[in-house]
Amino acid sequence: MALIYPYREIWPKIHETCFLADNATITGDVEIGPHTSIWFQTVIRGDVAPTRIGKNCNIQDLCLLHQSPGLPLIIEDEVTVGHQVILHSCVIRKGALIGMGSLIMDGAEIGEGAFIGAGSLVPPGKKIPPGTLAFGRPAKVIRPVADRDRKEMERIVKSYREKGEYYRRLQNELESTTDER
Repeated sequence: MALIYPYREIWPKIHETCFLADNATITGDVEIGPHTSIWFQTVIRGDVAPTRIGKNCNIQDLCLLHQSPGLPLIIEDEVTVGHQVILHSCVIRKGALIGMGSLIMDGAEIGEGAFIGAGSLVPPGKKIPPGTLAFGRPAKVIRPVADRDRKEMERIVKSYREKGEYYRRLQNELESTTDER
């Protein structure tokens, strides 16, 4: 079971359909919507400002989500957050993909359906327009998201929802098997 802690008596609110990896950690003022998956060794700390995660999102292995005072972290529906991403007090709009190893800083906003390439740094306050591909350190818009990119982004969301449902069922089966011993 994931490590879920209150912070100053505020407990995370996690929809019952979510998959939470056993070694994920979630604390404080965090809300996670339906069919979202939080993967192995991810840490989501809601001990400075709120974190809101929509439905059908996947927050992949080794991610770190946190905030600065007065600056919430908002992740809208159907967002993919790749392995080892750091999100800090930013806004990720619906259907966006944040590539592996990227860092999105305070006040940055990733537009709806935007694609941030692996290893990118989106500096504080930077706005990435909807439907664009951006990458680099600092991230720069390269081109519009192509149809093949959009299809791959949709495939990833669907695949992680299916994997999350599988692992959630497996967790339940293993718990009931352990209880019988």
